[in-house]
Amino acid sequence: MEFSSSSKSRLTLKEFEVVNTSNYDIAGHFVDPQNKDEKRKRINIIKEEGLFLEFDMVGYDVTLANAIRRLILSDVPTMAIEKVHMYQNTSIMQDEVLAHRLGLIPLKADPRLFNWKEAGTPDEGTEDDTLEFSLKVRCKRNPAKDETSPYIDSCAYTKHITWIPKGNQKDRITDPGPVEDDILINKMRPGHEMDIKLFAVKGIGRDHAKFSPVATVFYRLLPDIKIIKDVYDQDAVRLKKCFSPGVLELEPTEDGRKKAVIVDARNDSCSRNVYRHDDLKEKVVLEKVKDHFIFNIESTGAIQPTDLVLMALDILVEKCDGFIKEIDHQNK
Repeated sequence: MEFSSSSKSRLTLKEFEVVNTSNYDIAGHFVDPQNKDEKRKRINIIKEEGLFLEFDMVGYDVTLANAIRRLILSDVPTMAIEKVHMYQNTSIMQDEVLAHRLGLIPLKADPRLFNWKEAGTPDEGTEDDTLEFSLKVRCKRNPAKDETSPYIDSCAYTKHITWIPKGNQKDRITDPGPVEDDILINKMRPGHEMDIKLFAVKGIGRDHAKFSPVATVFYRLLPDIKIIKDVYDQDAVRLKKCFSPGVLELEPTEDGRKKAVIVDARNDSCSRNVYRHDDLKEKVVLEKVKDHFIFNIESTGAIQPTDLVLMALDILVEKCDGFIKEIDHQNK
């Protein structure tokens, strides 16, 4: 893996401080004649499994990385339950608590297929801006007198939520219901009943957390660990325990000893445990690469994580265009 040769591109983790935090010799601030900084800029997908995405963003400024993170959290839209009409709720859960739980259920509906719902319009909305669902569950005793399952529908799950298509929604939308069928909504006992209509609209995370499309999105700087003095045998074993699993291994030498070597610094959590050992702390240098960001995104299921990044970049471009237009307007 290639890195910039400049020492200013690194943060150094000392025992009681972090050194070299303020400088601009990173992320293309000073472009050399050979254009090396532009060649360094790249995005590599490391892992993509279901709703989880890990990718590297290399050679960019931290402001861009943080902008992408914040936009995914607060500006990428999703569909979420906004209005709840309760016709019956005899469970022990209060109406307002139940409504809040229902609003937090992630939906598979693609927000790009819907318009923004205008304020003041009826809760039912239209086929272009609203999704309607129904939740009807009644708990009963099991007539089979099964001791392992004495009740029927004692737990209300998201599988009990039924989509009620509006207009031509059935022709252009496929299964916009909850992302999982086994999310617990409520627990009931015989005689308890829920009869509820739910209305989902398009929104963004800055208005309410239920519209945020991710369970988590964060980035960290790539660790860079160097062993500057060889460490052997029991000292190497102690050094290995100072780092996260997979960072350091013991390599056999020709004379039968075990030598500590760095295998993959990427796995390290940068705990700085090595500074607990006076005889080891001078043998290792702990650094982080300032312009190498390791992004981790876990989607709630409404939108694929790769699409979330692209949507965030589209929103960023739109915001920049609007800002430029405003500046041009003020200068006229």
